[in-house]
Parts: sequence; C-alpha cells; structure tokens
Amino acid sequence: DAELAAIGAIGGEGSNEERTAAIDALFKSLTATEQQFLQGLLLDNIRQGALAGVMVDGVARATGVPPQSVRRAVMLSGNMGQVAVDARLNGAAALESYGLEMFRPIQPMLAKTAPTASEAVEAFGSAVVDVKLDGARVQVHKKGKEVRVYTRSLREISAPAVASAVQGLAPQALVLDGEAVGIDESGAVLTFPETMGNLETGSLGVPAALAVRFFDVLHIDGRDVFDLPTAERLAILDEAVPGQLCVERIETEDPSVAERFFSQVVEAGAEGVMVKDLAAPYAAGRRGAAWRKVKPVHALDLVVLAVEWGSGRRTGTLSNIHLGARDGDGFVMLGKTFKGMTDEMLQWQTERFLGLESSRDGHVVHVRPEQVVEVAIDGVLPSPRYPGGVSLRFARVKRYRPDKTAAEADTLETVRALLDS
Repeated sequence: DAELAAIGAIGGEGSNEERTAAIDALFKSLTATEQQFLQGLLLDNIRQGALAGVMVDGVARATGVPPQSVRRAVMLSGNMGQVAVDARLNGAAALESYGLEMFRPIQPMLAKTAPTASEAVEAFGSAVVDVKLDGARVQVHKKGKEVRVYTRSLREISAPAVASAVQGLAPQALVLDGEAVGIDESGAVLTFPETMGNLETGSLGVPAALAVRFFDVLHIDGRDVFDLPTAERLAILDEAVPGQLCVERIETEDPSVAERFFSQVVEAGAEGVMVKDLAAPYAAGRRGAAWRKVKPVHALDLVVLAVEWGSGRRTGTLSNIHLGARDGDGFVMLGKTFKGMTDEMLQWQTERFLGLESSRDGHVVHVRPEQVVEVAIDGVLPSPRYPGGVSLRFARVKRYRPDKTAAEADTLETVRALLDS
C-alpha cells in the first residue's frame, strides 16, 4: 500500500515514465503468485471464492458480533465491507442502527423446495399457500409519487406498467415484493421468457398486458416490517394493496386443503405454489426453510450424448452431461446438467463414459449414445439454442438406468408435449 501510494504521488515532467519504472520495479520484487494477486487487485479482478454466508460467519467470528446481526446488516446495506468495519470498530450496537433505505433494494428472500404442499404445511403447522406465478421477481419502492422497480438481481428497470400500478396506492412510503407477469387477452399468464423479454417496455409484442402481483411488504410509511411474522405482514399488505394486485393465496393448517389448492392452481396454468410459515420473518437474501416452493415435477429418460470434464472440486472427473431425446433414427440435444450428482456417481460415470468415448473436442468427450439417464425437470421451454427447439428447465439427475436401452428413451415429441403442461 505504501509503494502504491508513493507511485500515485509521482508527478511533474517525466512522471509517466517514472511511474511505469516504479510499477515495473514493484512487480519484479514479487513472486509470481504475489504478482498475480497484485494484478487482480489493481484491475479489480479478484475472486476469492467464499460464499456470502461464509463471509458473514467470518465477520461475526472476527468481531464477536452475533451472525444474525451481521446477516441483517448486510441484507439492509448490501455492503459487506462497511458492515465488517462497523462491527469491528463499534460492535453489535453499530449494526442495530441499520435500516431499510428507500430506493436501495435488498436481496429478496428465497425458498427451498418441498416435494408436496401437504408436507410443507405439516412442517409449519399453520401456513399461507400462495399461487406461484412464472414471472419476473420485482421489488417496488414508492415514496410519494416516485416509484422505482428493481429486479431479483437488484438492477433498476423502468417497467412503467408496474410503476403505474403502485403510484396511486395510499401509503406515502412502501416497499413491496412481488412478481411481474404477462397476461394475454384471455387472462392467461404468459411464459417466463415472454415476460422477461419485454419487462422494461411493458409492451409484449402480442395482444397482452404486463401485470404485477404482490405477496409481501417490507416497509410502510417509515416503518420497517420485514422482521414481523408473515401473518402480520400479510395483514399490512391487505390494507395497503387492493386484492387484484395481490397473489391469490389461502391460509390453512390442513395438509389436504393445501394439496387440493396446489392441484387446482396447477391445472389452471400456474407454475405451482409457495408454502410459507405464518410465524416467520422475512429473511432477505437467504434461501430459508420458512418458504417452500412446490412445483409439479416431470421425469424423462434421456440419452447421454457427451460429457464435459469438471472444474473445481469436480476436476479430474467427467461431470456435465449432454442430454438427448430420440428423434427418428437419431438423437437431438436438449441441454446439459451436473445437478444431482453425488461424488460416487461422478466416479462411476467417469469410468463409464470413458468406456463409451467416440471422440473429443477440447474438454468435451463425445460418447456413443447408449447410456440412459433419468432426469427430473420442472418443465420445458422454447429455445432456439438447441436443434430440437426446446430446452429443459432445472434438469437434475435422479439415477442412471442400466435396465433401459437407448431405444427406450423418451422421444423429442414426448418432450415437446410438456411445453403446454
């Protein structure tokens, strides 16, 4: 730091050459590893690989501040470095002053998955079950007549249709969490790609309109409410936002009621449901157990067409598999996945696919189309990326099928039929 400060202070005639010589001398004094680190530091290109949750725990341990206090402050500020400094200098008391600021979005709360709606309700005892829309997650901030809309990644967008829906609401200050969706002339919700591709303009290029449906409130008229239980937040939401702008939901303690509701909304075209613990606060930025998403799961028997050598902890094993469906006398690729693979499976498939190798192209090992794999998917999307015109949504490996031949794999026609399911 001292060397760089001195170099930065060099000025006057010939300063460019003098700075260049000083930087050259600095780099020559370092080892190769140190040079790589300094270059990354100067170019703002350092990746140290620690997940945010690991960093939160590290800051908490280093400063003696409870992890939940650090996590909450990071959630509200979005600045891990500043939180670490405040915690180091002034402890937990400094972090208690952090609050939600208008027009500074916070990370959305995320959900874990559950196999069924009934199991999720059983886990909570009492729950709210929301219709899960296949749209674009939005966080909307309103202060007076000013409204700003942010995406899941906290990027501000214009989304005039969303902003206009909120502008006339009674509260002067409001932060809402919801979903923007495209609605066609019949009232049906459009697909995720159709909604996302046209979110900012509000014009979907088809006879349709952009709509927004809210399912949570984080702030109202100077009061942060994200720490309140879900039941209290929903009561506030219902007072602040008219029903037509809210996600359809039910509250129940009966698992069978939740299961019937799930079946009804999926049959009506929804993506699934979200089951939420009525007693839980809003845990922004976390994939907490208090929210569970439930979606219909489809299973396909596909054929492995190629495999890619892995990286990171998968280095040395064949990892990412290319998935294909039968199409006439051949196979057509639908996508790739390494999700769901255990360490044992990675070792097995490395040996298996090297035995089926037909050719190589860089890090890709092409194999004879003989191995059938059962994959679970959440759905099928139109896609110009693959020759079959479709791609798999959230494909993950369930198991390999040594009992099936490639001739018994699912066809492209079967996969395409899931576009409308």
